[in-house]
Amino acid sequence: MQGFMPRIEITLSQIQHNARILCELYGEQGISLMGVSKAVLGEPLIAEAMIRGGVKFIADSRLENIQRMKNSRVSAQFVLLRTAPSQAESVVEDVDISLNTEIVTLEKLNYYASLQNKIHQIILMVEMGDLREGILPDDIFLFIEKVLCLSHLKIIGVGCNLACYGGIKPDAQKMQQLSALTDAIEKKFDLNLSITSGGNSANYKWYKSTKQVGRINNLRIGESILLGYETVNNKAIPKLHTNAFKLIAEVIESKVKPSLPFGEIGRDAFGNIPVFKDCGMHQRAIIALGKQDTLISGLSTNQDLEILGSSSDHTVIDSKNFDLKVGVGVNFNLDYGSLLMAMTSPFIKKQFIK
Repeated sequence: MQGFMPRIEITLSQIQHNARILCELYGEQGISLMGVSKAVLGEPLIAEAMIRGGVKFIADSRLENIQRMKNSRVSAQFVLLRTAPSQAESVVEDVDISLNTEIVTLEKLNYYASLQNKIHQIILMVEMGDLREGILPDDIFLFIEKVLCLSHLKIIGVGCNLACYGGIKPDAQKMQQLSALTDAIEKKFDLNLSITSGGNSANYKWYKSTKQVGRINNLRIGESILLGYETVNNKAIPKLHTNAFKLIAEVIESKVKPSLPFGEIGRDAFGNIPVFKDCGMHQRAIIALGKQDTLISGLSTNQDLEILGSSSDHTVIDSKNFDLKVGVGVNFNLDYGSLLMAMTSPFIKKQFIK
């Protein structure tokens, strides 16, 4: 596999290091971490690296990823981030905790939990403004009254999701609101909620600036562990590795060509009308990598190269002063979107670096 391209080289020790640093950092104020594995397709070796770093929960939005990890004997508390009623039977069977917002789904979970003679643990997600999943705060008390009638479900916590769909920041006000809601729920229903999950990798700035975390005692962290970044300002977190993943793709053509296509311009393969700047003749290379493999706009390189564009299977780069030879590999760094797609692609080999 050493010479196969394209491939992702994955340094497990760096992922373990990032998990350990973050567990220690957030642990200073009693916040546990769920290591989110969805961007890496539930890769068992990566989940195990997170666990070695101190993560107690492994969270994923895909039931299939959790099943993959369990089949590989990964030992952790598994949390399902996206729960569908059609999967309720398998969720109860394979998942320790699921995040929920709909009564119809909870009724199905309760039904299968009763058949399996289990008590299924749930975290109720509250809508805090990002407008992805969540129960509106005004509706939460009536919602919980209905849930408490379901004998084989146990509410163990509440949570919220921010900075995903709507880009709403997890600031002090949002975290205070979630903390206050946790207190109010416990008081009204005489419950003991062990988890208040305040968000994700976007919570780093809030955490570093706040003096009081309130009831927030859990975060769901993927990108910060995997790539070393916080997601509000897209900045590297001190002491974390930012290159645990490296994408290497092969040069399949290297020629001097015009920078401006010649002929009548129509639509490209994806229905767009491209616009080009005339920079004269230049050295350009084609990489055996395309939109079917990863999110090309999320790639960057430390070399003096410029990605000009891509089709399904080819990426064109301006190699500038580099006369890239056919057959050599070009290294790329990945952002979260490109990592997500590349790890999902069957055309990109995954190589683990010890």
